[in-house]
Amino acid sequence: MDESMDVDIAIGTASEAKNSASLERHSSPDPPKLFGRLPSGYIYDEKMLLHRPYMDTDHPEQPERIRGIDNMLSVNGLVRRMKRLEPRSVLKEELLLVHGSDHIEKVEDIQYLSEEGIRMASLYYEYLSLYISPSTTECAKLSCGCAIEAALAVARGEVANSLAIIRPPGHHAEPSEHMGFCFFNNVAVAARVVRAKTNLKKILIVDWDVHHGNGTQKAFYDDPDVLYISLHRHDNGDFYPSGNYGDMDHCGMDKGIGRNVNIPWPTPGMGDADYLYAFMKIVLPIAYEFAPELVIVSAGFDAAAGDPVGECNVTPAGYAHMTQLLSPLAGGKMAVILEGGYNVHSNSQSCLAVARVLLGGTAPHLNPLVASEAATETIYQVSIVQSRYWKCINPKALEPSEEVQEDVITISELLKAHRMHAMFKTYKLQTIPFARESLQQSFGGQVICSRNLWDAHTLVLFVHDFGNVFAEFSSVLYCNIKTENSYIVDVSRRVVDWTIKKDWSLLDVNILAKLRVPNKKTPMPTLTEVMTYLWDNYVELTDAKRVVVISHGSATRAMVDLISSRPVTKLVKAIVQVVGMQHSPHYPRGSDDIQGWFKEVSYLAIPETHSTFLTKKAMLRSSRTSDQAFRGSDAKYR
Repeated sequence: MDESMDVDIAIGTASEAKNSASLERHSSPDPPKLFGRLPSGYIYDEKMLLHRPYMDTDHPEQPERIRGIDNMLSVNGLVRRMKRLEPRSVLKEELLLVHGSDHIEKVEDIQYLSEEGIRMASLYYEYLSLYISPSTTECAKLSCGCAIEAALAVARGEVANSLAIIRPPGHHAEPSEHMGFCFFNNVAVAARVVRAKTNLKKILIVDWDVHHGNGTQKAFYDDPDVLYISLHRHDNGDFYPSGNYGDMDHCGMDKGIGRNVNIPWPTPGMGDADYLYAFMKIVLPIAYEFAPELVIVSAGFDAAAGDPVGECNVTPAGYAHMTQLLSPLAGGKMAVILEGGYNVHSNSQSCLAVARVLLGGTAPHLNPLVASEAATETIYQVSIVQSRYWKCINPKALEPSEEVQEDVITISELLKAHRMHAMFKTYKLQTIPFARESLQQSFGGQVICSRNLWDAHTLVLFVHDFGNVFAEFSSVLYCNIKTENSYIVDVSRRVVDWTIKKDWSLLDVNILAKLRVPNKKTPMPTLTEVMTYLWDNYVELTDAKRVVVISHGSATRAMVDLISSRPVTKLVKAIVQVVGMQHSPHYPRGSDDIQGWFKEVSYLAIPETHSTFLTKKAMLRSSRTSDQAFRGSDAKYR
């Protein structure tokens, strides 16, 4: 009875699809059991289309996301083969299983805002990566309620598996905060309700949305009976939600230690081979050792090829294979609940492929696949961490082969050597070695200092990228870096020159975009480790009475992490963040005193066209912008 997955019927016009879907909803009886197999469940409600951007028509979280999926499934005849589950709104007592009462009231109060009130509150919600409308509260409650019904129907044995096409999504919503397009954590609430109302207690949540589900992780971080596995873009903490909460070292706490598994991709562009490699080596072995009684998939399709937000390359066939690999777990009890996905076409095609597998179809043939070096290295590092908690994980078996031969010199090594020579020749700056072997292997030759480091009363701690590489493009598809046609703009020299002329001391930390790990038997150290090492072993031991911290590009997060982990307020008198288009400004978490101090001493330089400001309308409403730079107390931090 397997259905071919190679031929898809086009979506057609919206009106045609809507009419077809309407006929299915009102005329089709529940599908019969085939050879004793329970039907698959399906839940969707057009009321969830009412949550829409009030002013910004270009916002990626549009109603068409779910309408496109429903149309695609209906036109291809899948909806009529599923059992319709009854949509409903979540109950307050169900929300209280995850969210605090204050948070619930915040979302409830949105429905009472006037049009003017919505406009006035828009900046606050933009700061949280949210928008609101008069129907937001209703849709958020309906979305969460539908997720609950999808999970309960599977848990109670009413359907074999289920698919919930819902919005707004949920996995960023934390117990006490809404953010990232999410108001209530649909999957987390559904899991808690299942455990409260059925005999199923052990639940596996697999989150393949391209973003880390910080809210889901926080909800179950100390829970031994919920295993949360997330595959997501991390980009060393620069991808939303920024910070280190989604890194591989966050594994749970107390009784839940080891029940949190993060697979953080370091770059965009990850595809089928990378995801399936992660499934084979990490996800499935841990899942089988855990032995769940129910599987819930946080099914975001923003890692799909063509998605403007995720910038990855997972195909519909890739999603089908991931679904099929999860199907044997928990006796087939699986609820697939929609999260993100912002290209309507790829969103719909990917969900169609998943639905066909849920209905008993076979995932389509894939051509030979080889995981990328970034994927194999990431999985190896994850295995080192997770082997502490899972017997099935053997890092030795996952150690990547060394492909770089001894006689090959990487571009990063050439650039480091060039800068060391140039800085010594021009300014007599000297290299600082690391006593810790792992730091020396990855960051050796990238920290230099002036000769007066120990004696000067003012020290400049400068952490920065190397510079922008400008290369000749031989065509639209190929970039050919030629010596005579390519060059590097190293603007860091201006800061060095300024510091030396003032007779201040300098500690210069040069961070390249990518670093090779010479010794793959140990995890790669982070920039935050470098910063704390330099602070403990150099900055605090100098005679400096005043420290000026200047950070640029990807180094800004490490600067903020340093502030959060060390008592720097007495020494640091000024902080400058220079943020380019590809990075976000960062802000320390902690007490009100720390945050107030940070605002007082900070200066943020950011392009006026940065995505932080979202739209020109937001800039006009904020009345906080200048041409290029913003005071830290006025700047908008994400």
